[in-house]
Amino acid sequence: MRVDLFDFDLPQDRIALRPARPRDSARLLLVEGSQISDHQVLDLPGLLRSGDVLVFNDTKVIPAQLEGTRGDASIGATLHKREGPREWQAFLRNARRARVGDKIDFGAGVSASVVDKPEDGSALLHFHGDEPVELLLERAGRMPLPPYIASKRPADAEDRADYQTMFARKEGAVAAPTAALHFTPRLLEMLDLRGVSRETLTLHVGAGTFLPVKTEVTSAHKMHAEWGRIDAATAVRLNEVRKSGGRLIAVGTTSLRLLESAAGEDGAIRPFEGDTAIFITPGYRFKAIDGLITNFHLPRSTLFMLVSALMGLDVMKSAYLHAIDAGYRFYSYGDASLLLPQLLK
Repeated sequence: MRVDLFDFDLPQDRIALRPARPRDSARLLLVEGSQISDHQVLDLPGLLRSGDVLVFNDTKVIPAQLEGTRGDASIGATLHKREGPREWQAFLRNARRARVGDKIDFGAGVSASVVDKPEDGSALLHFHGDEPVELLLERAGRMPLPPYIASKRPADAEDRADYQTMFARKEGAVAAPTAALHFTPRLLEMLDLRGVSRETLTLHVGAGTFLPVKTEVTSAHKMHAEWGRIDAATAVRLNEVRKSGGRLIAVGTTSLRLLESAAGEDGAIRPFEGDTAIFITPGYRFKAIDGLITNFHLPRSTLFMLVSALMGLDVMKSAYLHAIDAGYRFYSYGDASLLLPQLLK
């Protein structure tokens, strides 16, 4: 498909620079089939059914953005995928000044060498020393806010908490699974009373999720791989839910992508551990999920393509036009949507 089909006009002031406070006070747009209605996140229990299951991503964001020097050159690094105990793939700013074998000093006693520079413009970094890389990043790194926020303000102490979900347990993400940012203990109690249960999986979100689609057609765009895991016990429970008539609602596109990667053609979810680079565009047949909770995405992004695949491009363009006109806040710190395709009973 042509990428320009997924374009729309988004006023810059619709991109949220801070989250709603409290988190569950954010607005929620329900898109059910082609029907659109306005709600708040706290209304979610009444919009779901007893027996439904919400599937969350328990990845934890690490301070993966670094500023360093090589000689007199300034080098910025955004880590996006772990390749070993001390090796990370990274996107570099001023990459031409960093050659294979060069050492980059990130301050606070943290340094790394460039091991490889693949053709995709990234670099493989090896961090020096004996301390775990996670400890090094705590000293020298910053929270990797999306460029659409970082270009308007620097990351600060509030982002250390704001850009982390209440489910964050397993370190390794360089971007938050932002749909889950709206959930609070109060909301979970309400969902429990409604009979809506929850499960978790792990997908370490990479910075590639922010990369713009620069090709003219979707088939020419290459997704960066991300590591994920669904254990056997979780897979069994998820399959039992669907057998009993419950719905699997993915909380976030990261959860959705991993569930779809783990599902067979029969719709059964298998245990999964490894990389996925699944790219979901209109025409994709969903096998594992029955609905999605997600934030509002940017024009021409792979995530807007994903929600268009789930609901239909015309439906999502209408929904987003309504959201823009109604003042909904977009992207990582913005408002939420609950997407339920027409095919649901």
